[in-house]
Amino acid sequence: MSKQTPASQQGSFIFNVEVLVEGSHNAVALEKLIHALNNGDFADYRIVSGIRLGEQIDDRKAKAASRESLTLPPLERARQAASAAAKSAPPSPSAPSEASGFEKIKELMKNNTLIRLIVNKGLGIKLSIPCRIINMSEADSLITVYHVDEKQVYTFRLNEIEDFSA
Repeated sequence: MSKQTPASQQGSFIFNVEVLVEGSHNAVALEKLIHALNNGDFADYRIVSGIRLGEQIDDRKAKAASRESLTLPPLERARQAASAAAKSAPPSPSAPSEASGFEKIKELMKNNTLIRLIVNKGLGIKLSIPCRIINMSEADSLITVYHVDEKQVYTFRLNEIEDFSA
């Protein structure tokens, strides 16, 4: 006679796994992953981080940097000197507050903090979303969040966000 282990005596185990998910954008790939995890028979999960693979781009940049630099005509040198002077100029007063706002969002994202996001979609449509920040792209002005109630991933433009509170 074999003894069956009651369900209450099942063990719990944690695995660290790296998963490659393909998608046209980070938000699409993340949505696929969350959908797969939600449909799986998992007690709980946590997505710690995500990266976009781009080794070929990095390799090409490294090869290009190792090559000899080209000599520029005098007009190009003047343009580069002007752009270098503009870059060394002190930043405008709005830049520090913008940078500190990005730092606050990055801190919330790093700590996986639950926040309430107020989003203005236009035409009088406002959304109040309890969520966790998954990713933020300063270059594209996009923020990707995980809606904790609906278990969905949403991507918003930064100019659509009116407020957030932790």
